[in-house]
Amino acid sequence: MPRISSIAVCVFLLATSALAQVPKGNVFFGYSYVRTDAFVPSFSSGANLNGWEGSLEGKVFPHVGIVADASAHYGGQDFSFGRVDGSVYNFLFGPQVSVGVGKLTPFAHVLIGAGHVSASSRAASFSTSDTSFADALGGGLDYKLIPAVAWRFQADLLQTRFFSDTQNNFRFSTGIVFRF
Repeated sequence: MPRISSIAVCVFLLATSALAQVPKGNVFFGYSYVRTDAFVPSFSSGANLNGWEGSLEGKVFPHVGIVADASAHYGGQDFSFGRVDGSVYNFLFGPQVSVGVGKLTPFAHVLIGAGHVSASSRAASFSTSDTSFADALGGGLDYKLIPAVAWRFQADLLQTRFFSDTQNNFRFSTGIVFRF
């Protein structure tokens, strides 16, 4: 009986040690910038929007996770008929591949989901909104600060289809990552 107990304790300790080596996921939150022409597509040369992005990744394999990503961007753009102010929200999900190399963890992802835009102008007396399919293809780099905390740099090609038109937007995000 003592031998079986010793073996069980050793197996438990080895399994716990092995699980501690594989991160189970992470949470990211930070600043985000997007360049978009979603407000008034036929007149637009693009608007610079600032906001936030957050994501939650759960690992399904050591180097593969499933990501839930949400972002919101706010701002406006001046036109000949007046200023248009608006917001863009995106809710995306998909696989992410990452490989740790020392303090660096590069990653790549393909995310799909939905986007929502709202725009209004007091000068032109209009308000509009639309919801559409959205996808993001991109990746980035996490730099480990301490064992459970890293800093992220991320860039995506974010595609939306607001107002029956396709927008190819650039999104850059940076912020803190907590690993668990």
